[in-house]
Amino acid sequence: MSLVAGAGPHGPERAGWFSAPVPDRLVYIEPHRRRVQAVRDGVVVIDTEAALLAHQAGRPLSFLFPADAVGDLPSEPEPLAPGHVRVPWDAVDGWLEEGRALVHYPPNPYHRVDCRPGARRLRVRLAGQTLVDSADTVILFETSLQPRLYVAPEHIRMDLLRPSPTTSYCNYKGWASYWSAVVGDTVVEDVAWSYPDPLPESSPIAGLLSFDAERTELFAELP
Repeated sequence: MSLVAGAGPHGPERAGWFSAPVPDRLVYIEPHRRRVQAVRDGVVVIDTEAALLAHQAGRPLSFLFPADAVGDLPSEPEPLAPGHVRVPWDAVDGWLEEGRALVHYPPNPYHRVDCRPGARRLRVRLAGQTLVDSADTVILFETSLQPRLYVAPEHIRMDLLRPSPTTSYCNYKGWASYWSAVVGDTVVEDVAWSYPDPLPESSPIAGLLSFDAERTELFAELP
């Protein structure tokens, strides 16, 4: 994600610039010095410390494996890394990297999350009601993405929110739970989300909520 998506250096909305022109849609392949395992039917079918990472615009970050490390799993050769192949993510039941279960795609070594407590104001309104108006917030900086403000439930009209069945997963924050707003006869699904048990690097936002600017009237005091 970080290099080839969003505001990354090879992303479609590049935030910075290069001192000399570089070709579009570069592919960057590098050694990945971590133990990667794949499990199918309870059996470890890949176990290697010789994987590569492929950063390519328009494709999720992916592992490349030495061809002799994948056994009879479905795979496709990678011309840019002779002797290596891609294995579809769903070809196995689960992936592990140094013992951590992975979801969706590998974590990116260039991706970072920084959570900083501060005094940036967040105001959220919906259907004429104020859901949040507080400067007691935590700002989350995440590589290639816009900063976001998180706020504790005690500063939120939680009586106007109800838990949603929606969930999502982030390789850098963990599993998110969602909240819908009910204001009189107005119901707006998934206006906010929180990470009840985030990954260690995102622990300062545990239990805090962030709000969707496209589903609410939101003012966030951001850099």
